[in-house]
Amino acid sequence: MNAHATGGYRRAGQALLSRLLSPLVEVLAAMGVRANDVTVVSLFAGLVAGAALALDEFGWATFAIAFASLGDAVDGMLARRTGSASVGGALLDAAVDRYGEFFVLAGLAVLFHESTAILVLVLLALAGSFMVSYGSAKAEALRVAVPDGVMRRAERATILCVGVALVPFAGEVATRLDTPWVHHAPVLLAVVIVAVAANASAVRRLRVVALTAAPAATPEPIPGTESQRRLSTSR
Repeated sequence: MNAHATGGYRRAGQALLSRLLSPLVEVLAAMGVRANDVTVVSLFAGLVAGAALALDEFGWATFAIAFASLGDAVDGMLARRTGSASVGGALLDAAVDRYGEFFVLAGLAVLFHESTAILVLVLLALAGSFMVSYGSAKAEALRVAVPDGVMRRAERATILCVGVALVPFAGEVATRLDTPWVHHAPVLLAVVIVAVAANASAVRRLRVVALTAAPAATPEPIPGTESQRRLSTSR
């Protein structure tokens, strides 16, 4: 599937989600709930999800991941609805997204810490997830178009949530068929998909950013920031 088709499906999905969540956003706006409040609640939901996964409680983890993902969609809509969108709110939202994703994958790392192979897969999924987001942030910093591609935040969350949600059902199958390896197979498959696809997408995204940005001029450095000083001297 090419990038144009992927972007089309993503925009259609976002439009559908926006229509479905609009009534909830209206209610929250009428109650005076702020977008940042929703973002903070999503952070705690992600923490609960990670703790539940570490304890092998996949039912609770599914609910918490779904709740956190819902909050991630609602807070932006609520900010636009109430006219309270701000740079600080966007920064908080981005930081909470990263922490929420870390909590989920860290919970899986704790659960499977005795298996080196699975632990490596989880760490690769974590690296790929963060690098996809880094590629987008780097494109924005260099003032170039953010490359399209798979494994954005919503897609990663959906894959992991589906994998986590199927574990209790797989556990029933494993018990009836006496095949213990089936129990956690859905979430492990989800981790493999994220680990492979996210890293591949991140490499492609960074390559596109590098080719698009060069030999364009780099952004003007902000006096007093070490990161910008390094950028200005390394180009």
